Amino acid sequence: MTPLTLLPRRLAHGAIRFYQLTLSALMGRQCRYMPSCSQYTDEAIQTHGLWAGGWMGFARICRCNPWGGSGYDPIPPERPKGASTLTPWRYGRWRCD
Repeated sequence: MTPLTLLPRRLAHGAIRFYQLTLSALMGRQCRYMPSCSQYTDEAIQTHGLWAGGWMGFARICRCNPWGGSGYDPIPPERPKGASTLTPWRYGRWRCD
């Protein structure tokens, strides 16, 4: 990968890391999942790219609520079938299993 294609991932990583070191510490670390939602989103972006990983992270944040699930929830090793740039909502798991 060229440095230009890695730039969005690095910027996203920097923003997530900023959140982890500032706002997350103020709000309290109360994520119901392991790894935390911010770690999950960061790893998903690093693994699958900003677009796909961002949607995976967004879906995970939506699941992290009092009526959602909890426990160990790893990043999927490959992109879900049927997901594409034009159907980004298919990247995320929106329901708890």
